[in-house]
Amino acid sequence: MKPSMKNLRYYALLFLILLVSCSQHRRLLHPDDPVFSTQAPAEFHVQLQTTKGNILLEIKREWSPNGADRFYNLVRYGYYNNAAVFRIRKETWAQFGIAANGAIATAWRHQNIPDDPRVLSNTRGTIAYAFKDPNARTTQVFINLRDNSATHDKEPFVPFARITSGMEIADSLYNGYGEHSGGGIRGGKQDSLFAEGNAWLKSRFPRLDYIKSARIVHE
Repeated sequence: MKPSMKNLRYYALLFLILLVSCSQHRRLLHPDDPVFSTQAPAEFHVQLQTTKGNILLEIKREWSPNGADRFYNLVRYGYYNNAAVFRIRKETWAQFGIAANGAIATAWRHQNIPDDPRVLSNTRGTIAYAFKDPNARTTQVFINLRDNSATHDKEPFVPFARITSGMEIADSLYNGYGEHSGGGIRGGKQDSLFAEGNAWLKSRFPRLDYIKSARIVHE
């Protein structure tokens, strides 16, 4: 029996998706690729499709030029797709940004960007990079689930984005594991997560929520 045109289109689309995915994977293994130095638009929006629902982010480059550029390029090439929201302090912040694939996560682990001067405060719904040392932001970011400006504005936690819709989704992400499922950069508990990626998390922390996809929706 001959395949229908509908089936042929389906398989062609599936092949194209797989081809793009493989190409993105290869690129992400090489952070020094010039594509990752592309300057972000002055303003763009990113949709995080999570296992609980969608979160829409607004990013303006003037808020944090280096931070916006890094996020823009990582989103464009699928770095955050299938990444776990692995660390949540209830009603305080929710952290993600270690790639699902351990090899990719490891390739980016020490790809530091310079600090930016503060424009926005760490109010509820803003998003900033996690870091351990000055000028050492890489890929991990956190959502402020409350106004953290009193503590976080004292350090170079510089928001580069803010949630424009879906804050209730951010609030609902599973928070039961706290610091145990990877902890923070400063806690020194992330080696297994970098080495094994999602496989390590899913075998030990099965209730975590994930960023199913992160994509630029309208620039």
